[in-house]
Amino acid sequence: MGLRDRSRHQRNHRRYDLLADTSRQWRLLDLQALDTRLSQIAHRRATLPELAELVELDAQASSLDGDLVRAQTALGDIQREIVKADTDVQLVRERSARDQARMLAGQGTAKDMQALQHEVESLANRQSALEDIELEVMERAEALTAEVSRLKAARAQLTTRVDELNALRDKAFAELDTEVAEIGRSRADVVAGVGEDLVGLYEKIRDSSGGIGAAVLRQRRCGGCNLELNQVEMNRFTAAAQDEVLRCEECRRILVRTSESGV
Repeated sequence: MGLRDRSRHQRNHRRYDLLADTSRQWRLLDLQALDTRLSQIAHRRATLPELAELVELDAQASSLDGDLVRAQTALGDIQREIVKADTDVQLVRERSARDQARMLAGQGTAKDMQALQHEVESLANRQSALEDIELEVMERAEALTAEVSRLKAARAQLTTRVDELNALRDKAFAELDTEVAEIGRSRADVVAGVGEDLVGLYEKIRDSSGGIGAAVLRQRRCGGCNLELNQVEMNRFTAAAQDEVLRCEECRRILVRTSESGV
């Protein structure tokens, strides 16, 4: 007999020290059902689809806010350019108007008039060039204004969706919290019926076995690891007293016998 076989043989022949009447053991299954539901609720709470979408929308909001700040800054710069361009055009117009008034008044010599005429022509060219610049700046401002409006609308739409998701999340959380509170009240009664000794063992196993501390033995199969018991184990379980607390030799979870256990 190998070392592993000897170890299994020794385990198969030891008597379990913990005893609990069948009603306490059956209530242990009720406790496991409640704890399983609590685990499901915790998973549901952590994986609500609204949470994932909120994370995604938060990233989108940060991107939109950055784009909006940049667009508004650029628009502010363009608007200052418009003011400057308009001021430049106005100064040229005023100077041209003064020169034309002097020409019409006939003030000065013929040379002065010739110089004024040349300056008026130069100012006209300068005014035309400045007006072209002003028009180009205004077109850029118009495009940026439209972009700012688009970004604000997108941000408002996103905010509306975030508010909707927050409301859905809070509603789901409230429903889950209500169920948790109800289970908590039921669990306290079940724990009292199971007893401290059996609950202590159950909790210890559950902490180290993925949340499952007790399972039903159904048709020679462990409900915890879903493995079928061999004949030696079945014989041992059949011979065990009804108040003995049995454990699966594979997963070490508590096995609760019922009319479907086959023992």
